[in-house]
Amino acid sequence: MPKKKNNEKDRDQELRKIAAIREMIANAERTIASARAMLAQIEGKPAKKTAPRIISDEEGEIVEGVFDGQVMMGTDGKQYPVPANYASKSKLVEGDMLKLTITPDGSFVYKQIGPVERKRLIGIVSQDDLGNYVVLAEGKAYRVLLASVTYFKAEPSDEVTIVVPRDSESVWGAIENLVKKGAAGEFAAENFGKEESQAEEKEEKIIKSTEDKLGQDGKLENDFIDEWTPELEKLREEASKPVV
Repeated sequence: MPKKKNNEKDRDQELRKIAAIREMIANAERTIASARAMLAQIEGKPAKKTAPRIISDEEGEIVEGVFDGQVMMGTDGKQYPVPANYASKSKLVEGDMLKLTITPDGSFVYKQIGPVERKRLIGIVSQDDLGNYVVLAEGKAYRVLLASVTYFKAEPSDEVTIVVPRDSESVWGAIENLVKKGAAGEFAAENFGKEESQAEEKEEKIIKSTEDKLGQDGKLENDFIDEWTPELEKLREEASKPVV
């Protein structure tokens, strides 16, 4: 009896090892498929269609691929549209692996299954000659989705944080957060300059007005008159007295 239990335990461990190995193989296949799709995209060649990663089940058809900044490059060589709202809210970056489930009613359901390593950059929102939104960071202009700009209510000259692939060059970046409103900052600085200038101008007017009223001894004329008024009254009194 104990021997039978040991056999069952060994068999259970063996099944777990097999499942783990299968999962490792599946992950390796996904990584290789994604690498091939990215390489084909960079070289401008169509992806090989010999072994597309497409699975059909009761939930629908499943396709895996790599996000290129706008769309998913499927391992079957096809491009699949990724909703801009989903991409911006999920902060997808180039190279992220996605799983697309095409449901029986034709709906597209995406899931991020293999995010690449990321790094964060701080940059300034701007627009290129074609009106596309970009973020200028570390001497480079990264394209960003309009949906992301709209979501964060960002405008040109605003300072934002973006995420980009850590170990590879990319054309696209994903806005992570709005750091500072550039337009508001410029407005505040402009108003501060105006207020400072107005204050200086007002001070100059006061000084000039004061200088115009100064007497020879450096006292204000009004103060000068007030000081000598009592003396004049005494002189008048002395002059009105009869001479003895």
